Amino acid sequence: MRTQRPRTEPVYQITGVAPGLQQDIAARSRRYAWSMGLRSVCFVLAVVTTGWVRWTFVGLAIVLPYIAVVVANAGREPNRPMPAVHQPVPQRLALEAPRELGAGPGSVRATRPPAA
Repeated sequence: MRTQRPRTEPVYQITGVAPGLQQDIAARSRRYAWSMGLRSVCFVLAVVTTGWVRWTFVGLAIVLPYIAVVVANAGREPNRPMPAVHQPVPQRLALEAPRELGAGPGSVRATRPPAA
């Protein structure tokens, strides 16, 4: 079986397609793991420290799970702006009517038939 050599030249992305689902899930899992690791560190530091620093770490340990879940679930949104749902209709200007019949240049005046 033949193994592939690692690529040395850069791979260019030529489309606007979002990364694959597996890549997205892996990136979100890494972000969540880092946040939970930071939460664990806050718990340990809350036990070790005293005073206002302890309560700061306790507060961070309580708030970080919420932030981690929100950040981890913030994936798979479209990157491109979506077109507006309501597109305004272009304004159409009307021509003004002449003030008198035959007042405009090149107009033909209405004539009455001769009286008999």
